[in-house]
Amino acid sequence: MGKSRGRRFRQVPFSPAGLEQRCHEGDDPDEEPAAELLEKVQHPSAEVREYACASISKLLQEQQAIPAFLQRDVVRCLGPLLMDYSLAVRETAAGALRNLSACGGFEVCDDMVSKDIMTPLVALLKECSTGLDANQLSPEKRIEMDKNYIEDIANEAINLLWNVCECSSTAVHIFNKEGCLEAVLLYMKKFSTNVDLAISAANCLQAVTEDNPDLLYSFNASSQQVLETVMLCPESTMKHILLRTLTAGIIWNIKGTIPPGSLGSMVNAILKIFSESLAIDAGETIIRMKEAEKNRLKLAVEGETEENMSDVTENCVLSEDYDLEEIPKGKVKKGENDISDFLPPDQRELKEVTALLMAQQTALEIIVNMCCSEDPSDDEWEELSSSDESDFMENSYNDGSGLLMSPLCLSDEVNSAFLNNLIPKKILEKTAFPNSVALDICMHNPSWKPLIKKLNAVQCRALTCLQNILLVSDMDCLGGASLQSIAQHLSQLVFAKMELPTDTEFLEAVTSALRALLQTMASKNISQQSVTPEQLWTLCEAGMNSSSASVKVNIVSILGISGSILAKGQDTAEKLKVIGKFLLEVAMKESSLVVAGEALDALFDVFADGKEAEKAAVEIRLLPALKEFQPVFKMRRKANTLILKFMEPSR
Repeated sequence: MGKSRGRRFRQVPFSPAGLEQRCHEGDDPDEEPAAELLEKVQHPSAEVREYACASISKLLQEQQAIPAFLQRDVVRCLGPLLMDYSLAVRETAAGALRNLSACGGFEVCDDMVSKDIMTPLVALLKECSTGLDANQLSPEKRIEMDKNYIEDIANEAINLLWNVCECSSTAVHIFNKEGCLEAVLLYMKKFSTNVDLAISAANCLQAVTEDNPDLLYSFNASSQQVLETVMLCPESTMKHILLRTLTAGIIWNIKGTIPPGSLGSMVNAILKIFSESLAIDAGETIIRMKEAEKNRLKLAVEGETEENMSDVTENCVLSEDYDLEEIPKGKVKKGENDISDFLPPDQRELKEVTALLMAQQTALEIIVNMCCSEDPSDDEWEELSSSDESDFMENSYNDGSGLLMSPLCLSDEVNSAFLNNLIPKKILEKTAFPNSVALDICMHNPSWKPLIKKLNAVQCRALTCLQNILLVSDMDCLGGASLQSIAQHLSQLVFAKMELPTDTEFLEAVTSALRALLQTMASKNISQQSVTPEQLWTLCEAGMNSSSASVKVNIVSILGISGSILAKGQDTAEKLKVIGKFLLEVAMKESSLVVAGEALDALFDVFADGKEAEKAAVEIRLLPALKEFQPVFKMRRKANTLILKFMEPSR
């Protein structure tokens, strides 16, 4: 729900000399390299092909370079290289195609599938899966090379498969038809020796098993045993926590294959893993891992200094006692032409923190789905969050309840598992702002800075979880937290700083949670004291200036709930007049039909009953205004329906 694919790309282990310089020369910097490199991928020399693929891979990380390669049919040029006799060429070709799929977007992935990238990709995946147990290289040779080509190729290929399957239903159909499940499960079984490969496979399988009933028939007892083994792996690193979380997500996706008698224990096992992930303080982990990185690099520098001093001493002794041979012509000392200088720095601590945040985000997204009976499709979700002309939200309402999705009363098993694993309590903790010290570390370290976005994503997912739990659970499921304390917490999130937050994703999440909370409190006749009328009005004005239809809908709904409560009180006519005028203006002037419809619903709720509401309605001439607006709204709605029908075939 509300998920979006993160952009993944493989960093090439070296930057080909002179390539970037040529890219910045001439009228079109991308044309010449694209033509030259795609010509080189056909070269008889494997080293030249590898160089060309690696160079293409690096260029494809820049979106402005992608069109030049697409015009020259890069997919059909690189596709056959997935089965090249050179393992190094296979790896770099898969890496280039992976970058293309990750950076090119949905249309590019669809284009890749239409150009039959799946045929060589599936063949490569199956060949790699057989090679995992019978590696083409001897153990001694692999130690000497410090590399396992088969597993590295498989990792690139599985990430490519993940990308295209997320974007193309045709790719998913081919995955089902060609029996790719067996190969992916085999990659997951490598978790004890290659956790990165297992994580890539788990990511792919979680994406492919979502809303894919045809694949369920392929899951037999053996397949489920593999997933259970991975989910119970004892390692405690952040990467293994991510792997277990992804595997739990896969099991949730295939719950239709689980015998009814085992569903309760399955849900409890899944939530136990999520609880383990959410229990870790990401801020404290960032602080600890950054210190560990600092100490490791310090020791590495000290060790290198001692080694260099030792080499100098030995060389001095040798030069005094022996006649040293000159370095043969054509050979160079290490460092003068060594590609290890171009290798990305070892960032194991950063990777661990990233894995933790991805695990927490994944866990929260799945919990959101566990609390929903129906999830909007991707198209519907895009319309909800960005389209001003969609009537999706109107269709989503349940008899005027104003919910963003159909509510589901949690089963006793799920409710019990939630409580046993302290899920609501941990979700509430994750809704807080990230640790300020951790944020400062990320801000002042460029390679760690992307973690800020991930920290914020975890907070937003937690707020969405809180919203759903408030809508589908009773008070007991909140783990002792009172509605008043939650209201105080949400109020602090919104109003703690001098200026209201402007980030759209955060505003959507926090206003959705506040909306659900006020709705729950109103249904239980609990008055809220945390948000003052002044703060509420400030939030309404700021929210209506947002570009997000979802934020506006939440704001209008919050105002409607507040007005409904006021209508039951004494001497509230003046406040109701202000609310009525605001909602009426939104209904008449808002360009989004969704928001306008929500404003009308709110007006009906606020002025449905009560002497104070009746008095206020007369004074603002609400009924004449609505009668005058009725034909205009009907025309807009009819026009919107025609537009949607016209657009439907192309979607």
